[in-house]
Amino acid sequence: MAGPFDFNPADPAFVDDPFPIYARGRAESPVHRHAGLPMLSLFRHADIMAVLSDADLWSSRFPQPPNAEELGIDGERAQSMLGQDPPEHDRLRGFVNRGFTPRRIRGLEGRLREIAAELLDDALAQGRVDFVEAFCYPLPVIVIAELIGVPTADRRQFKEWSDKIAENLGEGLGGMSIDPVAARERAEVSREMDAYFSHLLDARTREPREDLLTQLVSAERDGDRLTRAEMLTMLSVLLIAGNETTRNLIGNIVVQLLAHPGELARLRADPGLVPTAINEVLRFDSSVQSTVRIATRPTQIGSEKIAEGESVLTWLGSANRDESVFENPDRFDVTRDPNHHLSFGFGVHYCMGSHLARLEARVALDELLKRTKSFERTDDEPIERTPSFILRGPKRLAVELVSA
Repeated sequence: MAGPFDFNPADPAFVDDPFPIYARGRAESPVHRHAGLPMLSLFRHADIMAVLSDADLWSSRFPQPPNAEELGIDGERAQSMLGQDPPEHDRLRGFVNRGFTPRRIRGLEGRLREIAAELLDDALAQGRVDFVEAFCYPLPVIVIAELIGVPTADRRQFKEWSDKIAENLGEGLGGMSIDPVAARERAEVSREMDAYFSHLLDARTREPREDLLTQLVSAERDGDRLTRAEMLTMLSVLLIAGNETTRNLIGNIVVQLLAHPGELARLRADPGLVPTAINEVLRFDSSVQSTVRIATRPTQIGSEKIAEGESVLTWLGSANRDESVFENPDRFDVTRDPNHHLSFGFGVHYCMGSHLARLEARVALDELLKRTKSFERTDDEPIERTPSFILRGPKRLAVELVSA
């Protein structure tokens, strides 16, 4: 018989397979106060929706750790829009919104198909590949690099920066421990990225182009402009978010189709199901599993009283399996519709890049189905996942591809 419910979000076993914990949380402790950690976890769809929709009560602004200087964290570095509340969040987001409009994103489809076709042709020529290395990571990083206006030749550097920053994302939240060595390494990566982007911003000031770099240095809204520090932080966020989450989404699509061959067969028989299949992967195995908010004043969820300044982890991956919202939530069904998952968040912080992520995933899956007769794993080892309780995706995926 299972003991009293509790868990550590940083436990590698939980990161590897959080879904049994989610199920127990929804059933036994939907507003869960962790033993030894000044934070709570939320597991139910309705509770999480309520938190994410109220930016006045639930803040996204997190203070720096008290030993930030020791950890190498630059206290003067501008906060990203992800860590801001309205109206500052809205101000920062407004400067880049027009680069991610549905119309602008739709215009990228032709170029996306060229990139996907080239990557898949190379992978098919090899036959056996690490599909993450061969396809899942280069596709989104080339796209976001071209959107921003940075050389795709630097994509290997982007991957190294992105991996380092995303690794163990969430350390320090709610009083959890921080690895000082890893924190100093991440701080050094941030400094390297700032130097890299500062050089490019200077170049666009002299010679404007049709890209986001130029948009940032030239944008003015109601007499307001971004500071250089805000531009650098914005570019870092766009590069990491535009790479890491979509790479994981494409990887999770392949993982789930390999794990559910019957659903893969349905897709091959009816490629028109690709959009609902992507939505189902977003629900079933979201590349973003959680997000965090801080109470701005005393409040209560259910019977649990929450003090001002307390942190809550909203488990999006659990909300996406809530039995009160989804019929047969643990069944992977590429025809599921409607599908009210929370994988792109909700409220003011709803993912600005959701249209781009959906398009990249659709093109990736379209081209994979069209160009292959089959794809199968070449080993039966457990899939190694990103070591973060916030992000979820395969680090490696050994597959054999057979041309159509």
